[in-house]
Formats: sequence, C-alpha cells, structure tokens
Amino acid sequence: MSARKEVKVAGSLRIALNNQVVIADGAMGTMLQTANPTMADFQDHEGCNEILNITRPEVVAEIHREYFEAGVDAVETNTFGANWANLAEYGIEDRIYELAFAGAKIAREVADSFSTENSPRWVLGSLGPGTKLPTLGHTTYQKLKDAYAIASQGLVDGGCDALLIETTQDLLQAKAAVNGARSVIDKSERDIVLIAQVTVETTGTMLLGSEISAALNALAPLGIDLIGLNCATGPAEMSEHLRTLSKSSELGISCMPNAGLPILGPNGALYPLSPAELATSLAGFVEQYGVSLIGGCCGTTPEHLAAVATLLRGRKIANRNPESEAGASSLYQFVPFRQELTYMAIGERTNANGSRAFRDALISEDWQTCLEIARDQIRDGAHMLDLSVDYVGRDGVKDMAELASRLATSATLPIVLDSTEPAVIKAGLEHLGGRSVINSVNYEDGDGPESRFARIMPIVKEHGASVIGLTIDEEGQARTAEWKVRIARRLINDLNANWDIPTCDVMIDCLTFPIATGQEETRKDGIETINAIRALKSEFPDVQTTLGVSNVSFGLNPASRIVLNSVFLSEAVKAGLDSAIVHPSKITPISRIAPEQLEVALDLIYDRRKFDGDICTYDPLQKFLELFEGVEVTNNRQSRAAELAALPLGERLSRRIIDGEKVGLEVDLQEALAAKIPPLGIINDYLLEGMKIVGELFGKGEMQLPFVLQSAEVMKNAVAILEPFMEKTDDAGRGTMLLATVKGDVHDIGKNLVDIILTNNGYTVVNIGIKQTINQIIEAAET
Repeated sequence: MSARKEVKVAGSLRIALNNQVVIADGAMGTMLQTANPTMADFQDHEGCNEILNITRPEVVAEIHREYFEAGVDAVETNTFGANWANLAEYGIEDRIYELAFAGAKIAREVADSFSTENSPRWVLGSLGPGTKLPTLGHTTYQKLKDAYAIASQGLVDGGCDALLIETTQDLLQAKAAVNGARSVIDKSERDIVLIAQVTVETTGTMLLGSEISAALNALAPLGIDLIGLNCATGPAEMSEHLRTLSKSSELGISCMPNAGLPILGPNGALYPLSPAELATSLAGFVEQYGVSLIGGCCGTTPEHLAAVATLLRGRKIANRNPESEAGASSLYQFVPFRQELTYMAIGERTNANGSRAFRDALISEDWQTCLEIARDQIRDGAHMLDLSVDYVGRDGVKDMAELASRLATSATLPIVLDSTEPAVIKAGLEHLGGRSVINSVNYEDGDGPESRFARIMPIVKEHGASVIGLTIDEEGQARTAEWKVRIARRLINDLNANWDIPTCDVMIDCLTFPIATGQEETRKDGIETINAIRALKSEFPDVQTTLGVSNVSFGLNPASRIVLNSVFLSEAVKAGLDSAIVHPSKITPISRIAPEQLEVALDLIYDRRKFDGDICTYDPLQKFLELFEGVEVTNNRQSRAAELAALPLGERLSRRIIDGEKVGLEVDLQEALAAKIPPLGIINDYLLEGMKIVGELFGKGEMQLPFVLQSAEVMKNAVAILEPFMEKTDDAGRGTMLLATVKGDVHDIGKNLVDIILTNNGYTVVNIGIKQTINQIIEAAET
C-alpha cells in the first residue's frame, strides 16, 4: 500500500497557471440580487442562491456571460453555499449534489460558448466554508469531509476545471474540504486543479487566530495546487500576507480581494475601490509576489474585472525563488523544525507513560489539570508538545479526542501525537487544524499490508502530518550506529518513494538507552546514538533528527539525571540533533554545571574507563554516582544561591542575568542604588554585561533558548525596577521616535529599554509593539 497516484495528462488550466496570469470573475451574490428573485424562485428558501441554479438558470448564466464579456478567463460556479452546513439550515442538505451539479453545468455551458482553441475558458467550482467550525465543536471533521466530497463530485460531474475551496476561516474546516475534494479528484480521469483560499481578517489572522504561515504549513502538504487569499479585506490589507506566501510557498498563489473595506451607506455596505484601483493593486501583486490566479470577491463587478483584464490579460507570471521551511503548526502559528542556534524542544510531560501528574489527571478525567500541565511546558520554553494518552484500561480514542480538541484552541504550540495505535492517531488528527507530527512509525512488525506502518501511513498522508521514524526493525531496537543508520535509510527511502513525504518532513529517532545500568552491553549505547546521528546527518542533510533524551539517565536520582540529560543533549546537538523530547525546565545550560560533574558525565557518555590490564582503575559510572550521592535538586539550588550571595555586587548582578535568577534581584538593585550607582550605570556596566555573555553562550550553543528567555525576563524585571529612578531631562519636544520589533521576533527588551531612555530625554516615543510587519511600521510612521 502506498500514496502514489497515477500521473494524469495536464489540463489546459494547469498549463496556463504555470505560464501566465489567469483572471477569474468577481462577486456573484450582489448580481443575483439585482435580478430580484422571488420567493418562488427560491422555492421558499429565502436567500439560498444555489436554488436559482434550478429555478432561474438563465439569470446565473447571464452573470457568467457578463464576466466573460468583460475579459475574464474563468468564472466561479454559483455554489458557494452548496454545502452541508448552509443547506441544512433550510432542511435541504440532501440536495448538495443536485445544486452543485446544476451550478457547474450552467457555468460549463457558458464557458464553452466563449472558448476557442487558442483561448479556452475555464470553470472554477466554488466550495464555500459553511457556518459550522469543527475546531469549535460545531461539527466533526469526518462529517464535513464527506459533505464536501458530495459537493465536489457534483462540481466535477458538471464539468469544472478546478475546485476552489474559498473563504475558509478554520484550518480544520479547510482540511476537511481539501480532503473531501481530493478524494473526488483522485478518482476522476480528468486533471482537476485544487485551490485553497483562506480569509485573513483585518486583525492579521484568520477568524480563529491562524497566521498565514500556519495556514500555508497546514494546507500545502495536502496536495493542493494553489494557495491564496480571498474576502474580508481589500488588496491593501492582503499585501503583507501575500508577501509571506511569495517568499515561502512553492505552490502557485491566488488572490481575490474585496473592492476595499466596506463603508456603511444609506442602502447598506458600499465598497470604495474603483475598477482602476483594483486593477493597479492586482498588477502590483502579480509583479511583486508572482501571483498567478487573480479575481475579485465582495463588491467587485464586471467593470472591475474588465479593468483587470485590460491591464493583465496574458501577463506572464513573475519569477519567484521561494524558500520553504520544514516545520509544524498549531491552529495559531508555524514552528520550524530547525531552531536558530538551539534544538527544538518537544515537551514530554503531557504523556501518560512519562508523567505521573498527567497520568493521574487523565485517569480522573481532570482535563483542566491536563491543560495546565501543557501550559507549564509552554512557559518552560517548549516548541512543541508530545501528547500521549495510551494507558492500560483507558479508551485511547476517546481520551485523545477529548484532549486534542481542547489543546487545539488552548495551546499555541504544534502537537506531536504519540501513539502506536492508528485509531488514536486518527482521533487526534481529526481535531487539530494545524500540522501535527506523528510519533511514530517503525518496522517492528515489518512493512506488509497488515503492519502497523501500513495502517498508520494513510492517516499521516491524509492529514499532511510530519512523521517520526524509530530505528526499530524486524530484528528489534537498533543498538549500533550502523544498524540505526541502516533502518533510518530504509525509512527515509520508503517514505520518499511510496508516500511522497519529503526527507525534510521526516524525523528520525536514533533511540537512546540507559547507560547507567552497569551492564557491559549498555556502556557504548550513548556513543552509538551520537555516532548514528552524525552519520545520518552526513548522508541525509535534510532529514530531521530527534531523541527521547531522558532515557539515557533512567535509573539515576533526579539531580544526576538533570546533569547527564543536559550533557548528553549537548553532545547530541553537536553531532547534528535537531530536536529532543524533554522536560525543558529539567535541562540546564552546560555553563551552569560544575566542572567535575561535566567531566565525569562526558566520561560516562563516551565510556572513558581506564584499565590496568583487566582491572578497571577508573569507572566514570561509579564516580558519577559518588558525586551525586545524597544530592537533591533543591540542594543544588541552595548551593547556587549561596555562591551567588558570595560574589561582589556588580558581578552578582551580571550573574543574576546569566543564571536567570530573579530571587534577590530587587534587593541587589536597591543596594546598588544606595551605593550611588546611577540606574543607567547599573544597566550598562552590569546588567548588559550579563546579557552579552548570555548572547555569547547562546551563539556557541552552550545555552538553550528557554534559558535565554529566563535571562531576558530577569533583565526586563530589572529595567522595570530601575525605571522610576532614572534621571529625566527637562527638555521637551525633541522629536518623535517610532519603535517596533519586526514580524517574527517576539522579544522587546532592547526596544523597551530604548523607549525608556528616549522618553526620559525629551522624545515622544510611539512604541507599536512586537511582531510588526513592514506595512504596519510604514503605516505607523506615516500617521
């Protein structure tokens, strides 16, 4: 079994979209209203425009003709509401196929009447969003998928050249629509183009809060041909999102804006953009962003599209050089697998087999506590969350549905679904709108049609998930580097060739085993894992690597586990490890580990025993156990606090920043102020010196991002404490300064510090915050 599909002969629309700009039509609903349909025309279903495909086909056909006469290349079918949610409100959900087929047939006949051999005209089958959002529990993924398949079948049977999923507001609804449409396209003998368009509100996100990068990451792996935007805003508000797609999407891009933002007039909403203004805006998108399919949405008319056609018909597509980035996404945001200067931390505590607190909450069905454990990991600096509900005696499918549906809206991070059961994985994916990672597949029972691998992969493929492959085959868990790499190679080649999953979306877990058992056969396990990672990254540079790091220290006491896990993780990252399943707060920077503990931990990992003949004269395992005998985690903290208190004041302040230690910060700052050290002197000479060292450690990979953020938080608190004591100038009106942190950057300590200094020196500061786009910064500067 595999996901390979028979290659079809490319249709004329696909060929055109690869070479020139294709112009689609504009609004349909407002033009239907001008025909003044009666209640009889609606068959007493007032406002159900799709009924007019049956009762007034000539009205619908005339609108299509007006757009073709205006010069467009393609029209959309009058089927925006021919879906289960909309039609169910009228009690006619059994007419989905009928209305979709009728709408497609009308458009097909009109398009054919305008087509010539050299200038074919095309039909885009419109699939609207309906009114039910599965992420919010209004309906289920499967129900929507099945309903969209019925509508898609009607559109394809009616002669559509493409299926256009548009105005999507919920990524899970979009996935259901895409997969419903895809199931029909795969069975068709014709080449049908599949287009997905999301609607981004004036807030800068989709209705449920999804950023455009999350939408791209979630929908691109589903086999769509174009991705784009339509509705909600005019072209000006779409520009920044199209820029993101242009830079990151290897798919074609579409854009169908409203005629500006609506203005309330005496007779309802008015759209202010003139035909010339719309044409100019779309021309800019074609030239700057390489958009290949353009058209209009609300408020656009044949006059608007005539202006667009005059300016852009036959225009060649501008070249783009997109750089896509592998990663996963939550409903809200995209997270790349490769983190800059650090590893990607996958939080391990939402796991019934790895966290007693989570297991107890799961068994008692205390869902709120489960969510709090997830949020704790987010606060601790995790980039993704590993979710496992597999526990003896529990209904895994039910538990996964309960938690995945809650985490979908409660967690901002992507979810790694951790289960060996296909039904449990399926339950999770059907509640998560973003792109998840599946943990995991392997060859324990082979790769035959009844194997777990063969049963999981169709689910992975349907939902466009990334997948973790474990180095386990029919012989067992791989222990040597050569064995691990051999299985990894088999996994990568299988996933590439048979499931169309690119290497960059494959995460290989080379497995690590406890190295502190004292058994001879486990002594080299750490070395073999590290060597396997290094060899694998050399052979497959694009593959992702991950590890369940805490396995390496199993059996040791908590204090020693923190040290061994941290050192082993550091060594694995040096060898090429991209991510790790860890408890982020239980990993400590190498710079904070006592030198002797660090040296012995390295000796243990690399099995640097010393022998005199057959007699072992130095065993790092025994030494490591001695170092941590009777040591508890709280003792370590108390020891560090005592060391900090013994330092001179200036050095102590710097060290607080480096260690991310807030306790005692205010007392130290008050002592510095009492010693007549100016607030800016404290910041420049001590606090910023600490941040400089933090930056250097981060740059060398010796401090991970969660600890950098801890240091940044201490710095932020320190500046807030010192601000009231900063000297203010009497000068006023020295000018206005605009401050912002650019899109993609959530850190604002430096910016806020500059804000304080400038404000205290007579400047008016406009601080517009973090994650600001180019357009937002320019707009703020102009106002």
